[in-house]
Amino acid sequence: MRAGLRFPRLPAGIVLIVLGSSTLSAAPDEELLGKSAGYPIGTARNWAVDERVRVGSFSHLDQILPHNTLGKSPTPSSLKSAPKPSPITYKFDNRTLTLSDFLNRQRISGLMIVKDGQVLAEHYQYDRTAQHRFISHSMAKSLVSVAVGIALAEKKIRSLDDKAAAYVSELAGSAYGETTIRNLLRMASGVKFSEVYDGKDDLSRFSTKRAQAGTIPALLMFNEREVSVGTRFKYSSAETVALVAVLKSTTGESISKYLAERLWQPMGAEADATWTIARSDGFENGSGRFNAVLRDYARLGALLAADGAANGKQIVPKDYLLEATDWHRHPPAFRPNKATAYFGYGYQFWTYPGTKRRFALLGVYGQSIFVDPELKLVLVITAVTKNASVAKDSLARERDALWRGLVGRFGRW
Repeated sequence: MRAGLRFPRLPAGIVLIVLGSSTLSAAPDEELLGKSAGYPIGTARNWAVDERVRVGSFSHLDQILPHNTLGKSPTPSSLKSAPKPSPITYKFDNRTLTLSDFLNRQRISGLMIVKDGQVLAEHYQYDRTAQHRFISHSMAKSLVSVAVGIALAEKKIRSLDDKAAAYVSELAGSAYGETTIRNLLRMASGVKFSEVYDGKDDLSRFSTKRAQAGTIPALLMFNEREVSVGTRFKYSSAETVALVAVLKSTTGESISKYLAERLWQPMGAEADATWTIARSDGFENGSGRFNAVLRDYARLGALLAADGAANGKQIVPKDYLLEATDWHRHPPAFRPNKATAYFGYGYQFWTYPGTKRRFALLGVYGQSIFVDPELKLVLVITAVTKNASVAKDSLARERDALWRGLVGRFGRW
């Protein structure tokens, strides 16, 4: 979205499919996912693990868990549809496929493509609509990073090279407390922490302790470093939660309130968003469980594509956002093909290989926002894949192929 750009709002419930040519069929695995039962909503015990309630739970999490609300903008920025472009195609498994093929093949609950602030495609499956708030999972981590950037600009955080304990005294002497904010942003504390989503990993232990005793006691459980600080990327939701604790201390308010006033409303969100909180102490989950309508995820992507600007204002500090999302600005250990076999990792954003700056917000079960700032191109996907790690499903590879096809339609990779 270009700074100062405003568009008339699409009527609620409108569904656009302007890319691709094949006819949509039934959504994949819709009966397995609860269609006959009306896509039921799960409980606090089963929402995260039971496929039969996945669609309903992933679009009604704030009916299951306690949460804070980020109020919508009093003057939402609307989105208008672009003139119909030529069909988008992509190459996958030696076939040329269309957007409709992608929707027919993958468990996609919502998909939206925005180019230059205009909607090229908007689609919902599994009886979801433009009014449903979809779960972010770990896309929320990038919102925490945005909050850090704003707090840094407001001098609530003095330096990214300050240690977390400089702001959260309860963490003094602990491994996370003695890690700098910059290295928490890069998930480079070196602390031993396993996150494999099997219900037996350190993430599960961390979540259980947090629910029972609070955020700080949960962070203090993990105090063993495997490697030196700043030398290795290792994915750990606990490091994002440590950043939430820093933000809570430095701003004196919840991250929901902080971002509602500085991001969500200035961005022009059309609907309230929610962020679930720990029952033990009221801290936002932080590492996930943010919930928003698809169009507001698209607005967020458009703002990021415009280097943090929207509606004539610089909402996210540009210098911080460039550093957060450009792999060239990070040490070799955090660059693409080094941090992981494919992606690099910036400040709670995934960075793409290649000379140009492209990045993504990613969450388990297929949640994703892809951003190409040069092309002002955004792809938003919400999904209900079988496995938490989409590397175990075909979605990871096919989603990448679709994104590359989109980039190739409007520019060069």
